[in-house]
Amino acid sequence: MTRVPYLDLKAQYAALRVEMQAALAEVCESAHFAQGPTTQAFEKEYADYCGVRHCVSLNSGTSALHLALRCLSVGPGDEVITTPFTFIATAWAINYVGATPVFIDIDPVRRTIDPAKLEVAITSRTKAVMPVHVFGLPADMDAINAIARKHQLPVVEDAAQAHGARYKSRRVGQFSAVSCFSFYPTKNLGAYGEGGALLTDDEKLAARARSLREHAQSARYVHEEIGYNYRMDSLQAAVLRVKLKHLDHWNEVRAAHAKRYSESLAGSSYALPATPADSQSVWHCYVIESDQRDKVRSSLDAAGIGTTINYPLPLHLQPVYKALGYYRGDLPIAERLCERCLSLPMFAELTDEQIDSVVRALRAAA
Repeated sequence: MTRVPYLDLKAQYAALRVEMQAALAEVCESAHFAQGPTTQAFEKEYADYCGVRHCVSLNSGTSALHLALRCLSVGPGDEVITTPFTFIATAWAINYVGATPVFIDIDPVRRTIDPAKLEVAITSRTKAVMPVHVFGLPADMDAINAIARKHQLPVVEDAAQAHGARYKSRRVGQFSAVSCFSFYPTKNLGAYGEGGALLTDDEKLAARARSLREHAQSARYVHEEIGYNYRMDSLQAAVLRVKLKHLDHWNEVRAAHAKRYSESLAGSSYALPATPADSQSVWHCYVIESDQRDKVRSSLDAAGIGTTINYPLPLHLQPVYKALGYYRGDLPIAERLCERCLSLPMFAELTDEQIDSVVRALRAAA
């Protein structure tokens, strides 16, 4: 049996071992472990890579989303419109500032908020719109931004899964007041622990985010508002600087893997992920759909194929959000996707032989 893991971070480390150990040793020898020169260097490099003026490094993508809403003055009594088909951290950030998440149904092609359903959800309490570039495919930012501008609403890009993805030839992170990235180890650009970043072209917003991440100090031991300990440590920045140099190549390899999957599964009973002409996905996940998802997953598991489900229960039906008053059937496209989606092995070190093993197992399970 050819076993195929869902993800293989050990294989990635093996290829980077010498370069990575040198970078980590440099930080240890410098003794600058928190928000030091290495972190500042990463901020500049990642801002340049994404095509924005400011990168504020943080301890997680969740913290980035939280600070984005704090910096946009979203607070109690306000509403933020977002997708129910995402990791719950997207919604947590809205709750952290005391606002209420408003979930709208998704576009079945891009699998994130449907612009056609956005405007009707806007009320006098709406203070921001938060699309998610889910699985590495950009949201329809032109359509979303047109509606947001009409209603004078800031947009926050949740780009936690979309490092390097492009929408109309420009990298994500450039299409909003502020964008947020996660560097969780499983991401296309992953740290060796937790990490995140807030990106913006707004100098004042960046300055406030930098203050808030470090206990909101206006001067040493002087605090004029409530802040947080959201700093990125320098060891994580060192890891990310090494990996950033390889990111475009890894994303190109992922795209080749996705193409092989799609070509090999063409004509099968599975619904395959779309590739809109205006976008370049970085294929954080390759997600198929099946009415027999659980049966197929069990069959793949028996064949030694690792899979996962992103996401089995949409956010509007999570127990924690029962008080918001959503019911099954309210957002049918998202609900149906949650019942049908299955994420296949996807990482740069995946081999053609492994992909072929996955495809054979899928065809046998159909």
